Order: sequence, then C-alpha cells, then structure tokens
Amino acid sequence: MTASLITGLSGVTLTDDERRFYRDARPAGLILFRRNIFDRAQFARLVEETQSAVGRDDFLVLIDQEGGRVQRLRPPVARALPPAAAYADLYDEDPDEAKEAAFAVARLTADELRAYGINMNCAPVADLPVEGAHEIISDRAYGRSVSQVVALARAVAEGYLAGGVVPVVKHIPGHGRATADSHLALPVVDTPHEILSASDFAPFKSLAGLPAAMTAHVVYSSIDPDNPASTSAVVTRNVIRGEIGFDNLLMSDDLSMQALTGPMRARAEAVIAAGSDLALHCNGEIDEMRAAAEGVPTLAGRSLERFSDACACIARRDPYDKERALQLLAGVLGQQTPTV
Repeated sequence: MTASLITGLSGVTLTDDERRFYRDARPAGLILFRRNIFDRAQFARLVEETQSAVGRDDFLVLIDQEGGRVQRLRPPVARALPPAAAYADLYDEDPDEAKEAAFAVARLTADELRAYGINMNCAPVADLPVEGAHEIISDRAYGRSVSQVVALARAVAEGYLAGGVVPVVKHIPGHGRATADSHLALPVVDTPHEILSASDFAPFKSLAGLPAAMTAHVVYSSIDPDNPASTSAVVTRNVIRGEIGFDNLLMSDDLSMQALTGPMRARAEAVIAAGSDLALHCNGEIDEMRAAAEGVPTLAGRSLERFSDACACIARRDPYDKERALQLLAGVLGQQTPTV
C-alpha cells in the first residue's frame, strides 16, 4: 500500500509523531528542505530513518536542487551550483558547450544526491518567462526562447537520469507568465489559449517524455477561469495530458502554498480529483500532513504504473568523466575547479 502523497519533515531529526505517520500513512515519498539539514551524517541518517519507517524500497526522496537561489543543499554539505540563467548565458556564446555543461553538472549532482539517499530532484524548470512577469522564475529559467529552454532543460534531465535521479520538470503547463508568486497568492494569466500553446506550453510538449512533472498553481482564464491548473480537471485533462501529451508521473505543487485555499484535506482531494497522481505537501506540519493523507487514495491503476516507471529510473548509473564535469561546473560558476 502506497498513499498518493509526498510529505516533508519538521526538522533535523525524525520525531516520534513523524515516525508513526510515515509507518501508518505510507506516503509515496519524502521531500527535504534546508530546515532538515545540519550536517552530512545527520542528513543521511534522517533520510535512512524515514525510509526505514515506511518500510518500502519503492520510496521517492525529493529535493529542490535547481542551483542558484533554489538549492537546498549548500556548501559545505554539497557543491555550489549555478542558476539556470548561467547556462543560458553560456548558450548565447556556445550552445554545444552549454548543453554539455548542463548535462555534466546534473550528472555530477546526481552522484551527490544519491550519496544522501535522494533519488528525485525537482528540476529542471521549463517555464518560459516573459517581460513583466513576477521574478519568482527569472534566473531559474534556461532562456526566453522555446528551443533554448528545451535544449538545456533536456540536457539537465538527461544528466540526472544518467545518474539514477528522477528529474521533475516544472511547472507544467507553464509558470513563466505569472504576475504573482504562488507561494503567497494565486496568479491569474489572462493570455489567450492559442498564445499559451505557442509559447508557455511548448517547452513542456517537447519534454513530454520525461518521467515526472509538477503542476503550476496558476489560473489560465482562457481555459479554466475558476481553478488553478493544479486543481483543474479541464487543464489537466485537456492541456497537460491532452495537448502537451504528458502521460507520466504528475504531482501537484505544494499544497501548503497560499495560492490554494480551504482545508488541507480538501486541497489534497482537489489535486487528485483534477488528475494528479501525487499530492505534494512540504511544510512539515504534522497535523496538515495527516489531513492531506486522509484526502488521498492508495496508488492504483495507471497512477501506480507511472509511479513504478519513475522508480525504475533509479537503478541507472551511467559512467561519466567526473574531472570534465568539475571543469565545466567551474566554468559556469566562473571560479576555480570545485573540490567538494
């Protein structure tokens, strides 16, 4: 039995309440944040103890390790990573080297994540920012053209897959045009559907074969004026699964973000009813985690197949040139070769 849910932890140790929750609720995965990290040994132990409480090998351990300002593991626990915009800058000078660097650094990072038991990274971002949009995406984007974003995001995803880490492309079907931060408010995009199809949705259509994606808490008024994509059956069915053609593991963005309203159980029910395979809850509040668990079903049918397909990616370990990867990372960071 696996619940259609990914949840967090409150701090650097597994509390008795959390241990019981993970044992009894048996969520599909765990997501980690900086609040969970004190040092290397503690962090590795926390992951191991949580997975032991669940008692399953098919368990996803997630983190947001995009690079730049969205990087939960930082020195001295892990290497510093550049933001997506750094690859975009390099792409302007040398597209081939930018793609090589994006792949190599992701492959290098996959080894670092796997050393801590992390097997899924909430990256790459395939959002296409536009002029006047909220800065929440900005330097997290790989460029402003569909072809460039696709090329670099694909290279990053392939680098993670080569190292046995499942990439989660976000935020499907596109967050780049939003004029608000969905952590704090519900963004509404009034752009006509045909423009969205040609721009915002296009990178995700090209990347539809990737094994996992995270939905956007964004209202697209030309498609569903009443619900954000994450809780919209219309957007999920017609755009994400239909027009974009994404038929792999789909998870919501964080249920505890202020873009959503209502009781936590109802939020979890809404994202599953809309068509997500997994509900994601991040803040580590145990009562909210319990409420979310009450609102989700056990993974079954096509959702279970998608989950199993994502887990199957974890066994992969392709050889690579680590020294070359470190050189490329140093070049993108603009500093001497990292040694961590």
